[in-house]
Amino acid sequence: MAKFQGRKRALLLSGASFGLLLAASAAANAGGFALREQSAYGQGASFAGIAAGGALSSMFWNPATMTQQKGLQFEQVFTAVMPYASHSPNSTSTFAAFGGAGDSGDDAVVPAGYISWQATDRLWLGMAMNSPFGLSVSFPDRWAGRTYAENTALRTYNFTPTVAFEMNKWISFGAGVQIQYATAGFTSGLPVNNAGVSGAASLTNTANLQLNGWGYGFVAGVTITPTPTTTIGIGYRSAINQKADGSLSLPAGGIFGAPLSTPGGIETTLNLPDSLTLGLRQRLTRQWTLLAGFEWTNWSRIGTSQITQTANGAPARIAGTAVTIPFEYKDGYFYSLGAEYEWNERLTLRSGIAYEKSPIVDQVRTPRLPDNDRFWLSAGLTYRVTPKLSLDLAYSHLFVKDTSVALGPGTGNPSSSTISYSGSVDSHVDIVSLGIRYRFDDPVVPVKQVYHK
Repeated sequence: MAKFQGRKRALLLSGASFGLLLAASAAANAGGFALREQSAYGQGASFAGIAAGGALSSMFWNPATMTQQKGLQFEQVFTAVMPYASHSPNSTSTFAAFGGAGDSGDDAVVPAGYISWQATDRLWLGMAMNSPFGLSVSFPDRWAGRTYAENTALRTYNFTPTVAFEMNKWISFGAGVQIQYATAGFTSGLPVNNAGVSGAASLTNTANLQLNGWGYGFVAGVTITPTPTTTIGIGYRSAINQKADGSLSLPAGGIFGAPLSTPGGIETTLNLPDSLTLGLRQRLTRQWTLLAGFEWTNWSRIGTSQITQTANGAPARIAGTAVTIPFEYKDGYFYSLGAEYEWNERLTLRSGIAYEKSPIVDQVRTPRLPDNDRFWLSAGLTYRVTPKLSLDLAYSHLFVKDTSVALGPGTGNPSSSTISYSGSVDSHVDIVSLGIRYRFDDPVVPVKQVYHK
């Protein structure tokens, strides 16, 4: 009966995690618009070694790590992401007189939830609930780059039922199915000729693009333990072709006198990337563990998303120009190194550094996502409150490389129009994460040898 009650509580917590996920508004803080903030435990070491395990949340990167978690376990993660991005236009921008934009990055809380159950000595079943991609930015109603960026909100809700199998004490395998729902909204200012406005510099009108839909993929991974002190993990998250439909809303009037066209039902496919993560955990002494990681993300597959009319499959157009979302990213790379120190049986400290090579280069960067190469510096801890309950706490600061943006005629940027915008972006990110880990069944208490005199 107690075991049933434990499983019931685990399912209730799983439902709570689902509700928190639906309420989340995410801000992108990995390369591109991916969200790496899926584990407070991993964040404390800049995610070094996360594919080799350490906590239940490691299953996001590598489902085989589930075999390290005995019994019935649950983990809930809350991550506060606080990005800062200040935009300063150059005087050559068409609407430079409208000025720049202060902090365009929206603060957000990103939740993640995990549950696993050891069904047999070798078989584990689990579920991960995450938001692996997201973006939330807001700009003033009138600023120099409004024709290229106003408000943007992208949210994803990913559910991954997972199975893992321990072949022997050295090798474990895991796999799962990704079920992902996405919703996105994009707005941009339009230079529309309005009565009473001289010239063509009014930016009071807005084009509004809304999309939502489902996509599917898989996860797979393996852990290898060649020695009692060494664990190697390899995890793979597949690409997802995120199909979405929605609407394009356009204001009355015209762009420099040209009529607006094809508002109404639209559809598209967003080719989200696959990723490969490698992790190493090497215990050096009873107290010290070395952590290392590498991640490759196939952002180059995203290309350009074509927006078509639902009614006839023809391109959606504004003033005769086809509407597209031209990402054209390169691949992204993430290198991390960290360490753990077991202070005592209750407290473990960790820290890590990382370097992230952004998939967004100068030629394709826009104010919506002025991403660039960055360094991570992180610190964290785990405190074991009881044998069943542990708390993880982590803080990271991301140092983002100085960034420039150039759009308009002659720049070669695929997002360019006839309007020029160029400028610089000053940005950084602060991240605070809390993780709660709980085991519902009773851990096996080691038998102590008793000697009689």
